[in-house]
Amino acid sequence: MQKNNQSHVTQAEYKATIKRLEEFSRFTDSSIGIPFTKFSFGVESLIGLLPVVGDLAGLILSGYVLIEAQRLGVSKRVKSRIILNMLVDFVGGLIPFFGDIFDAMFKANTRNTRILKKHLSDKLTTNP
Repeated sequence: MQKNNQSHVTQAEYKATIKRLEEFSRFTDSSIGIPFTKFSFGVESLIGLLPVVGDLAGLILSGYVLIEAQRLGVSKRVKSRIILNMLVDFVGGLIPFFGDIFDAMFKANTRNTRILKKHLSDKLTTNP
């Protein structure tokens, strides 16, 4: 039986994890801005330009958020939402041309970081 570490998340661990995930998400989803627009994309979108292999690499990169969620002992429901976003991003990215645009706009890592941040924030406010 796996031990649930959720109640042992300290404020310092929470902040450090969220900071790492926000930096990771920015790098993978929005680190490259298009001049004179508000649109940006990340390294994962560039990698995704390589058919199939790039999308697989992006899926593997996205696994980092899931690993952090597992390490923190979040619920199966939260992990399921993270996995769903990873799969939507992966499958959407497989569509030639449109998949690359979809990948740049969907920003799965940013979505997943937000999900995890909200969950941890809720947990810390209910269990100080």
